[in-house]
Amino acid sequence: MLDIRGTRFVDRSGRHVLLRGVNLGGDCKLPVSVSGTHLRDDFADHRTVSFTGRPFPIAEADAHLGRLARWGFNALRLLTTWEAVAHAGPGMRDEEYLDYLRAVCLKAAAYGFAVFIDFHQDVWSRMTGGDGAPGWVFEAVGLDFTRFGAADAAHLMQQRYDAALGGRQAAYPQMSWGSNYRLPANAIMWTLFFGGTRFLPDFKPGGTPVQDLLQGEYLAAMTAVAERVADIPEVIGFDTLNEPDTGMIGRPLAYRHCQRSVEQPEPVRPGLAMSPLDMLLIADGRPCEIPLVVRTGQGFEVEPAGFRIANPAGVRIWRDGVVCPFAEAGIYDGETALRPDHFDRADGAAIDPERDHVLPFFHAMATTVRRVRPDWLVFAEVNPFKAFSGMGFPDGMPDRCVNASHWYDFATLVTKQVEPRRATSYAAQLGVIKRLGDALGEGGAPTLIGEFGLPFDLDEGAAYAAWRAGDPMPWGDHVAALGAMYDALDSHLMSGTLWNYTASNRNDAALGDGWNQEDLSIFSPDQATYDCDPDSGGRAVPGFARPYARAVQGMLTEQAFDAANGVFRIAFDANPAIEAPTEIVLPVAHFPRGAAIDAAGGERLADPAPGVIAVRALAAGPLLVVATAL
Repeated sequence: MLDIRGTRFVDRSGRHVLLRGVNLGGDCKLPVSVSGTHLRDDFADHRTVSFTGRPFPIAEADAHLGRLARWGFNALRLLTTWEAVAHAGPGMRDEEYLDYLRAVCLKAAAYGFAVFIDFHQDVWSRMTGGDGAPGWVFEAVGLDFTRFGAADAAHLMQQRYDAALGGRQAAYPQMSWGSNYRLPANAIMWTLFFGGTRFLPDFKPGGTPVQDLLQGEYLAAMTAVAERVADIPEVIGFDTLNEPDTGMIGRPLAYRHCQRSVEQPEPVRPGLAMSPLDMLLIADGRPCEIPLVVRTGQGFEVEPAGFRIANPAGVRIWRDGVVCPFAEAGIYDGETALRPDHFDRADGAAIDPERDHVLPFFHAMATTVRRVRPDWLVFAEVNPFKAFSGMGFPDGMPDRCVNASHWYDFATLVTKQVEPRRATSYAAQLGVIKRLGDALGEGGAPTLIGEFGLPFDLDEGAAYAAWRAGDPMPWGDHVAALGAMYDALDSHLMSGTLWNYTASNRNDAALGDGWNQEDLSIFSPDQATYDCDPDSGGRAVPGFARPYARAVQGMLTEQAFDAANGVFRIAFDANPAIEAPTEIVLPVAHFPRGAAIDAAGGERLADPAPGVIAVRALAAGPLLVVATAL
């Protein structure tokens, strides 16, 4: 259905294609039996859960997909998880769920969506404060996830939040889930997943080298999904792994990341600044005094804030009778670093986590899915903090990769406050990420921002209060902020999939999208109006239902939308040898009565679909198309 040519997506006719879509959906991170992470959960049923019905029951698919099509989207980043496919145990697959996921893809195809499947994770798993990996992987490597919270090895809303109180709570600060990347459970699992072979070559749970066990089972789950959807042309590829981390890899054993440096350029994240040695000691049941880093304001600005004792009760997270494999390998003894450079140097040279450990995974993943269908695209991601800072993909990536990095206005995401002045920097920030794609491979690669978006519970849910008071359009700040994001995308002629559409979202500070108090869904049943309203449930629709050139008869060179005056324009180098015409999406939200089209050198054809116009070039060369709302 789609391929890539340099930095562009192209269709079978050779048209330059922009993908403008949405992530479907935020609650796919959770089993259907779990309505949200605000509820207590000991994960005792982790082997018997089901994800069939996420993102919505098949019976509701037409309503949701029809709404998304009306809003002008042409792509879906469809979420699944390793746990959804293989929760029952190694080598076991949830066949009912796989059938369901295929049915969702077929429905999406019927609506003309290009679909790429995202094996999603956040901070490794539900048992470590996020989603992704099944619970049995901890048992397989000798860890007891029931002890993580007590040992300060993981930060879980399910354990810290009091659902009876609701609202915001100091015990679980908003947007604090990301601190888990800096805690022992995450660090250990990511290190084993990407670096077990190098760092613990003799650690072979059940007789299998630990890295082979973890990556092998992950890729086996991906294979199961690939085989189930391989005959659906509209499924165009797979995401490698959402927002991966590399754990302790690349860090000196005693190093605590409290400030950026040439050697350690990654942004400093708030929370406990644990060294790899701290993490291993805490996991082995030892209290440690750790520097605390806190935010000073908005964005990435942080500062030291003293020290805190982690794991004061001395809880050990290795299962009873299991010796810490890192201690057994002689990496540390007691509080002594026996091999201080174990994770950051090899044969006298510095280890590059992405080049030396993530790159081989990218190749294994690409080989895995292309063994099922050779034409699939690979939507590649590195650590988003590194991508945001301009640290890109390693040399030697698989062919036909897409730069699927993520971008957010981080300050708005964390504070849930909009500051319009920040919007002036959006285009520059996206330019940093686009350059990663431009440098990917020999001829560059397309950039599709895999996630960007906006919290809808801004200002403590002020829009929800206004909605309840009878205001039918309380989304002024949201529309402006989303519009600025899309303006920045347009300035770079960039594709993107908005985060997100959650069918089960609620206007509830405890719940939102159902996951760690995030509330970024462009849809909520709490915004339902009446049955005959095709936008029922939509939030801030004019902010994201934007015009764009979805397919261009040549090469797109300019795209811009003046929302205030209802004027959309594109410029492109026309190639009449391409038989298919240019198609421009003009959503009803901005063009309710259609548009006057000015296309000197082009001929307007019959509209191919509601809200879409078609223009055929009459000659080669520059062509300008202007659509003005009637």
